[in-house]
Amino acid sequence: MEPAQPADRVPTAATPPDGQPPVRSTAAPSPEAGEPALVEPATAPAPRADAGEPALVEPDDGAAPGASVEHPAVAGDQPAPPPRRDKSRSERSPRDMALSLLVLLVPIALLLAFYRGFLGGDEPATVDPAPAVEEARAANAFPVSTPAGLTSDWRTVSARYQTEPGGATLRIGYLTPEGRGAQLVESNVPAEKLLPAELSGGQPQGTADLPGGRWQRYTARGNEQALVLLEPTRTVIVVGDAGDIELRQLAAALR
Repeated sequence: MEPAQPADRVPTAATPPDGQPPVRSTAAPSPEAGEPALVEPATAPAPRADAGEPALVEPDDGAAPGASVEHPAVAGDQPAPPPRRDKSRSERSPRDMALSLLVLLVPIALLLAFYRGFLGGDEPATVDPAPAVEEARAANAFPVSTPAGLTSDWRTVSARYQTEPGGATLRIGYLTPEGRGAQLVESNVPAEKLLPAELSGGQPQGTADLPGGRWQRYTARGNEQALVLLEPTRTVIVVGDAGDIELRQLAAALR
């Protein structure tokens, strides 16, 4: 005989009708008297992340506040391509630089060829010494001589007559056949003042065998040399970086 069961006890299995398997009760045990019933919190399914966006991940409790948390890459994400940069000047190849220089040099070469071939760019600018010579003769301050019989290779590049304290001076500049410079100076300024100014303190080096007077050789500024003719009413100087032969040729041509 079985012992008596409590009145509130629910049988663990109901006796099925004949021929049927026993049925297990699904009822939850009732709470003890005086104890509140435990209620399971309702759990809603987590929202599904949109396709292509990384899922938000809650930071770890141990992470420092404000610290960034790296999220794992979402499958299917591709790294963004680096921004395209325009080709700068420093990245140009030597070939590009050579082409740029060629574009600049071609017009310059054409202009230079036109200047030399048609405008006579290599030819020195020449002047007519006649106005300065006429002015000096009109002033009648000293006898004026000019070279005669020089070839066309002697080109006059400057001519000026000017008065100054103590007298007046005529200067005529030449470009010699060898492309050197020579200057003819005629003045009534006292020689002791004129020679230091024109020859930069040059010193006499002896006489020169030339027609038309007693010429003396002098040193001059830099690599120049001079021929000097001292007369009572004037001083004549032939000076320049031209060779001795060309200076002598200019001095001998004076008339």
